Amino acid sequence: MTRRTPLAAAVLTAFAFPAACPLAAYAQQNEQPGVTLPTVTVTAPSAEETATGPVAGYRAKRSATATKTDTPLHETPQSISVVPREQFEDQGASNLQDTMRYTAGVYANTFGFDNRGDWARIRGTDFAQYQDGLRMLFGFYNNVRPDLWSLERVEIIKGPASVLYGQGSFGGLVNLVSKRPLDTEQRQIDLTVGNHNRKQLAVDLTGPLNEEGTLLYRLIALGRDSDTQVNHVPDDRRLLAPSLTWKPNAGTSVRLYASMQKDESGSSVGFFPWQGMLLPAPFGRIPTDTFISEPSFDEFKADQKALGVEASWKLGERLTLRHHIRKSESEVTYRSLYSRFGPRPTLNPDGRTVNRTIYAAANEADALTADTQLEAKWKSGRLESTMLAGWDVQRVTLGNAATSAAAPTIDVYAPVYGNFTPVTPGAQTITEQRQTGLYLQYQGKWADRWIGVVGLRRDHAKSDSGGAAASRLDSSATTGRLGIAYAHPSGWSPYASWSESFLPVTGVTAFGQAYQPQTAEQAEIGVKYQAPNGGLSFTASVYDIRETNRRTPDPANPLNQVQTGEARSKGVELEAVAALTKAVDVVAAYSHIDARVIRSNTAAELGRRLASVPGNQASLWSRYKLAVGNGLVSIGAGVRYVGSSWDGRDVLETPDYTLFDAMLGYETGPWKASLTINNLADKVHITTCINRGDCYYGMRRTVMANLRYTF
Repeated sequence: MTRRTPLAAAVLTAFAFPAACPLAAYAQQNEQPGVTLPTVTVTAPSAEETATGPVAGYRAKRSATATKTDTPLHETPQSISVVPREQFEDQGASNLQDTMRYTAGVYANTFGFDNRGDWARIRGTDFAQYQDGLRMLFGFYNNVRPDLWSLERVEIIKGPASVLYGQGSFGGLVNLVSKRPLDTEQRQIDLTVGNHNRKQLAVDLTGPLNEEGTLLYRLIALGRDSDTQVNHVPDDRRLLAPSLTWKPNAGTSVRLYASMQKDESGSSVGFFPWQGMLLPAPFGRIPTDTFISEPSFDEFKADQKALGVEASWKLGERLTLRHHIRKSESEVTYRSLYSRFGPRPTLNPDGRTVNRTIYAAANEADALTADTQLEAKWKSGRLESTMLAGWDVQRVTLGNAATSAAAPTIDVYAPVYGNFTPVTPGAQTITEQRQTGLYLQYQGKWADRWIGVVGLRRDHAKSDSGGAAASRLDSSATTGRLGIAYAHPSGWSPYASWSESFLPVTGVTAFGQAYQPQTAEQAEIGVKYQAPNGGLSFTASVYDIRETNRRTPDPANPLNQVQTGEARSKGVELEAVAALTKAVDVVAAYSHIDARVIRSNTAAELGRRLASVPGNQASLWSRYKLAVGNGLVSIGAGVRYVGSSWDGRDVLETPDYTLFDAMLGYETGPWKASLTINNLADKVHITTCINRGDCYYGMRRTVMANLRYTF
C-alpha cells in the first residue's frame, strides 16, 4: 500500500488543479500591492535569454539539451528540468548532486555523502553526465567532480535520449552548461566560509577585450580548503578555467576554453554494514563521522585538464554549421581501507569491529569527444521547419591499475589507526572505447500551434581491454524518437512522446556469441503550462519505461546467460516554478515511481523493486524578497521529503525522511551577503541500503556564509 505524507498530498493537490490554485492565480497577477523593491544594479547581459546564457531568476524559458537546438521549453514534447545558477546558489548546493534535490523524478544524493562522485537516480536509473553537449564521464573514479562556480545552469532530460547522445542511461541524462564570455563587463570576487573549516575564495571576470566587442573573455578561478563531516577526509580544490570568444560578425562565433582542476579528498564512505546502521547493534548506531581507513595511507586525489573549441557559422539565412570538440586528460589516485565484502559487510561477534579490505588504484582517462551539426531553418506557408543533421565521436582510453587485499579489523566505535600493511597498484589494464553516431532530427511547427519532433540515429560502439573476448564489444544500434505537442493560446501545451535508448554490453555468451545492447523505450504523455505573463511554468507527466535485453541465467545451461530479462519504471511527475509576485518565488515538485524487475530467471529478483528508488518524493522551496533601507533582503526556506526505498531484493527497507533548508541574504550596491543552511535540524538519515549489505549516511547539517563583491 502506498503511503502518502501530508506534504506529498498537499503538493499533489496543488498541482492537480493548477488553474484553480492560488499558485496560478498569483502568478498571473505577478503583482503584490504595497511591496516596493529597491533599485539593484544588474550586471547580467541585457539581451533576451538564450539556451546557453544566464537565467534571470529561477525560471528558464529556453534550452538546447533536449533537441540540440535553441528551443522554448514549453515547445519541447518531453519532460526536461532546468536548474539555473541563481536557484542552486540560493539553495546552498555545494556539488552537482545537490543542484537536483528539488527536481521532480530525480533522487539526488543517492549514496549520501560520497566525495568520489555525484550520484542520482533519474526515473529509477543512474544518469549519464554531459557538459555543453559532450559526454564528460567514462567509467568510474577517474575524473574530477564538476565545480558549480564554473556553471551557468544544470539541465536534466527525463527518459531515454540516445537519438541525440548515443549510448547512455535509460532514465535520463544531465547536461551541465558552462559559463561563457559575456559582452558586458562583469567582475566578481566571492568568499565562502562554513562549518567543517570550509574556506573558499573564487573569482569570475568577464567582458569585452576590445572596443568593437569582437573579442570576449572569461576567467574563472577557485581555491578551497575544507574538512568534511567524516574525520580525516578533506575536500580541497584548485580550479582555473579561462575562455575566449571571437565574434568577427553576427554569423560567426568561436569559443576557445580550457580548464585545470585538482581535487584532494579521501574515503568519506566506509561501506558500513546493515547492523549498526539501519539494524540494531549492541553498541548502537555507528557515528556519522567514523573513518575506518588509515590517515597515513588514505587519499582520493584527482587531476584533470581539458581544452576545447566550440564554433558556429551562419551559412546564409537558413543554414548554420556548428562544431564542438574537447580533449581531456585526468588522473586519479585512490587508496582506501573499507568494510570487507566477504560475502557482505558485517559486524564481528564482538559487536564492535569489522573486517577490512585495503585497496589502491591509479586510474587514468584520456578522452576526445566531438559533435558536428548542420542546422537548416525554413518556412513554407504556415509551416516552420528546423532540420538538424549531426555526427558525433567519442574516443576514450581508460587506464586502471588496482590491487586489493585483506586488512586487519578496526573498531568502528573507537578506531585505532596504524595496524595495516600498505599495498601499491598492480599492472595497468588499458581499455579503448570508441563510439560514432549519425543522427537526423526534424522539428516542425504548424500555424504556431501544432509542434512535432521526429529523430533517428545509428550508432556503432567498440570497446577492447586487450584481453579475452569477454572484455570486448563491437555492437551497433538504431534508436528513434517521436514527439507531438499542441501550444494553446492560453498557455497550456499537452504533449506525447516516445523515445529509445541503448547501452552496449561487453562479453560473449558461453557459445561465443556477442551480447546485444541493452535497450529501453519510453512512452510519455503530459501537459506543460506557461502563464501568459511568464510568471509560472508547470509540467505534469506520466511515463512508462521498459528496459530489455537484461542478462539473466540460462535455465538450460548454468554456465550461460541469456538476454531475456526486463525491468519497468512507470510514474507520475509534477513540477512548477513560479514568480508568484515580484517578491515571491516558488519551486515545487512531486514524483511517484514504481520501478521493478518484470522478467528474470532469478526467482529472488523477479517482481522486486529496483534498488535505491524511493516510491514517493516531494519538495517545496520558496524565496521572499523585501526592501530594507537601501538594500534587499532575501529569505528562503525549503522542505524535502524522500520516501522509503528497498535494497533490490525487497529484503531491507530504507525508511523515509524529511529535511529542511533555509537561506538568508542581503544585497546592497555591489555587495551581497548570504547564509545557507542545509539539513537545518541536523537530521541523521540513511539515504539507501543495498542488497550487498552496506548502507550510506546522508549529509549532516551544512552551513555556509558567503560574501560577494561585484565591480
